[in-house]
Amino acid sequence: MSTYRTVGDEGLMAGTERHVPANGVQLCVDTFGAPEHPAVLLVSGASNSMDWWADGLCRRLADGGRYVVRYDHRDTGRSTGWPAGSPDYHFDDLVADAAALIDRLGLGATHVWGISMGGAIAQRLAVEHPERVASLTLSSTSPALRIGKRPYPDLPPMSRELMASFGESRPDPDWDDPDSIVEHIAAGQRPLTGSVPLAGVELRELVARAVARTVDIRASLANHWSIDGGAEYRDALPGITVPALVVHGTEDPLFPYGHGEALAAELPVARLLPLPGVGHQMPPRATWDMLVVEVLSHTGGGAGKPTG
Repeated sequence: MSTYRTVGDEGLMAGTERHVPANGVQLCVDTFGAPEHPAVLLVSGASNSMDWWADGLCRRLADGGRYVVRYDHRDTGRSTGWPAGSPDYHFDDLVADAAALIDRLGLGATHVWGISMGGAIAQRLAVEHPERVASLTLSSTSPALRIGKRPYPDLPPMSRELMASFGESRPDPDWDDPDSIVEHIAAGQRPLTGSVPLAGVELRELVARAVARTVDIRASLANHWSIDGGAEYRDALPGITVPALVVHGTEDPLFPYGHGEALAAELPVARLLPLPGVGHQMPPRATWDMLVVEVLSHTGGGAGKPTG
């Protein structure tokens, strides 16, 4: 049984995006709030553009006095991309992109909120660029997550049900039909959700926006999974001294809840925030009332102003 309350409908996207040169590529960036407020950099998961950070969630953070920055990874959305199957970069470059973006935007020490692969990028930023990180919020991720590699063997494996779903053959969408692509991506998200899923209409709207904005959807869906996983850094986690909020769904089938527990235990200054009934997914709307208050408190206090 969930403890979350559903809130009113809010728009999914804003219209302030622009390109910023960083680390030799062009990253598409969108912002909310006033630049003089503390900055929160939102880092998406693998193959996910910034569209997955819902506009309503970003606005609540901005209403709470934060300058919210979200961006498209390279090979997603409208950022620089490579042909499908031929990414000429490594995971380390995704980390360097985020560090360079903080510098190019003049954000200073930034509160970094990363989800899934974005959580690994956030961890690496805190290890390798501590002067750029004011705090960490780590959602649906794992200690020293390495893209394209299995989690460390001391951590719980993915659920049998999810493993079985990965083994099922799914036909490719009709790449000339945006609706077919949207349904293909949405269907792939469903095995990852818990008992508090993104509502069907909300998920389709979010995916449709991402598909519409993405220059090369085939490359976006494929390329992050074929890059080098990057440097090992788990032993460096105890050296991260900024405060961390570890947010983890209790029904995450990809990185079961033990991953969040381990991550919180390995970071010196960390608090574990369970999301009952949530799987491996972007924060469902029903969690926002609680989650925004927690993140605002973690990043400097204040409370989100409900809208809708």
